[in-house]
Amino acid sequence: MTKLPPSSQNRDPVPVAALRRRTVDAYALEARAKELGTRSIKADSQAAANELTIRCMDLTTLEGADTAGRVLALCNRARHPDPTDPSCPPVAAVCVYPSLVRVAVEAVAGSTVKVASVAGAFPSGQSSLANRLDDIATAVADGADEIDIVINRGAFLSGDYELVHAEILAAKAACGQAHLKTILEVGELGSFEAIRWASMIAMGAGSDVIKTSTGKIGVSATPPIALCMAEAIREFEADTGRSVGLKLAGGIRTAKQASHYLVLVNETLGSKWLDPDWFRFGASGLLNDVMLQRRFRSSGRYARPSDLPVD
Repeated sequence: MTKLPPSSQNRDPVPVAALRRRTVDAYALEARAKELGTRSIKADSQAAANELTIRCMDLTTLEGADTAGRVLALCNRARHPDPTDPSCPPVAAVCVYPSLVRVAVEAVAGSTVKVASVAGAFPSGQSSLANRLDDIATAVADGADEIDIVINRGAFLSGDYELVHAEILAAKAACGQAHLKTILEVGELGSFEAIRWASMIAMGAGSDVIKTSTGKIGVSATPPIALCMAEAIREFEADTGRSVGLKLAGGIRTAKQASHYLVLVNETLGSKWLDPDWFRFGASGLLNDVMLQRRFRSSGRYARPSDLPVD
């Protein structure tokens, strides 16, 4: 995220006591998200949405059996999502474990693709703070452009919001020049009010991006959750003058779904966020469906899924 944050933004952390906490009208939120999901998207707009979806996508491999070879293949796909069409844009980033950051950095050198790394005892976040910060520092030292951490859900659910804020603040400091994406793991928070409050705490502590989930549990990105987080970003910007990015991860599998999320982001936050510097999809499974739609628009025929690359 090379453009984020602009120098004009206030980067001072916002204490928990200074953050606005309020209730969320779940009925109104869900109704608004549903209405945005019914917007008609014309053919030309859908084609543009497909291109933007690709440019805003993070490709991820986060398995225990990950190897250097698998990361190299992923990086090649990130740089050339459609090997048959050189006009296809690259994705925004690849996301790997810290031990494979150097492999990814070398593989994407000379391209616009960024290297992100999950760190801080992902996906549980259940290790000592010292170990989590060392994990972050190692990934950054190896060349990671972006760091994805998970909030301390145990502390959050116990009401220890100061600890959650302090740990994110320490993670941000450990990132140095790398950008911090803070995962809320929304499926474990229990309510829209909790999701909004976790968003505010993460932003107040200096997160450059707030992200829905790790993708390791069932509940992740949904339109109402995305809208709840986007509204929190809008309110935080109005209160502090600081813009924060949004990443939606988990459960987004089709080009049509992605297009409706782009509508939601545009309607709530504005066209500035329709850019990989401010918005990301963390859904590797989405890419092939976008490729199918893209090839159909160029040839009039649907490609077979088996014709597409396998990550």
